[in-house]
Formats: sequence, structure tokens, C-alpha cells
Amino acid sequence: MPALSPSPRTKIVALVAAFLAGALILVVAATQLLPGGGRGGSGSAAVGGPFQLKDQDGRPVTEAILKGKPSLLFFGFTHCPDVCPTALFEMSEIFTALGPDAEKVQAFFVSVDPERDTPEVMKSYLSSFAPQLRGLTGTPDEVDGIKKEYRVYSRKVPLSEGDYTMDHTAVVYLMDKTGAFVGPFNTKQPPANAAAALKPYF
Repeated sequence: MPALSPSPRTKIVALVAAFLAGALILVVAATQLLPGGGRGGSGSAAVGGPFQLKDQDGRPVTEAILKGKPSLLFFGFTHCPDVCPTALFEMSEIFTALGPDAEKVQAFFVSVDPERDTPEVMKSYLSSFAPQLRGLTGTPDEVDGIKKEYRVYSRKVPLSEGDYTMDHTAVVYLMDKTGAFVGPFNTKQPPANAAAALKPYF
């Protein structure tokens, strides 16, 4: 049999390298979100801070909205084909599992695509999920501001015919009822387990 040509070998090496690089980025991002991550073991993570956005009804929202109840935050965009709707569905399932306690938790879907995600678009999109989920968006500068505070990465990726998608951090943030960052929250576990994991923060 003829030996494998250099071209396929090159492609395989490139794919492996890309996979390893992507895995490294995910590990680093998760580490940065852990308490003390990226702070030389200081014991607290610099995640969260002041922001000014609008909700899906066009009402101004600041970081004060995070006080009083534990909060789940997920950064994404309404044109997201899979990761975002999956995360929002999982969060909706958690609210169902919470039953009467659902009112003791709040959740926010923060857009990283303010060019397309107007309050009206966010409201229509979120109508398919739990009513406790609120959408937050703003001007590009306002969105950049909250992304910086929460260490969120996002990048516009061009597609054909002038369209684009967004590459972005896909982590659910858990904030306690004082508005302080607790850590990444696992929405992949069974909804009943996730609901139980939230109850200590009520």
C-alpha cells in the first residue's frame, strides 16, 4: 500500500494541535473562574462588578439586581445554534425541579451580541424558556463592560454571505444573594441534584 501522503498527515497533526489548544483554553478559563483563580492564591476571585444594561422589557438594570437572591448568569446570544439553548433549557429544568422554591432563585441570560440582541429580540427568544429567566443586553460598550467584569471571552466569527456567529465563554455563573461570585455552576447534573445544590444559597 502507498504511504500516507504528507497532506493528510499535516491535516491530522493540525486537528490534534487545534484540539489540544482548545482543551487548554477551556482548562485555563475554568481555572480563572475558580475562587482564587488567576490571583496568586489570594482566596477570592475578581469575578463580577458594576454594570449597566437593559432587560428584555427595556428597563435599566445594574448589579444591584443580583442582591437578595442567589443568581445564575449565562453569557450567550440568541442566534446560538446549540450551546445557548441547551444551557437555557437546563436552567429551565432546574426551576421546574425547584417547585415552590423557584421564586427564591433568579437567572439571567446576558447577550454577547448586542448588535442583534435588542430587548425585543431577547424577550421573544426567552419566551421558550422558564419565566424566571431574564434577558440582559445593552450597547456594545455596556456589554464589553460586563464581559470584562465577569472575565467573559467572546469573538465574532464571520460566516458566508456576510453573516456571523459568536465564539464565547459557555459557563453558568453562580452568585450568592449578596451578589458575590461563588463559582461555576454545574447545570449538566440531574435537575433535582442541581436544585438541591442551590438551596444552601437561599
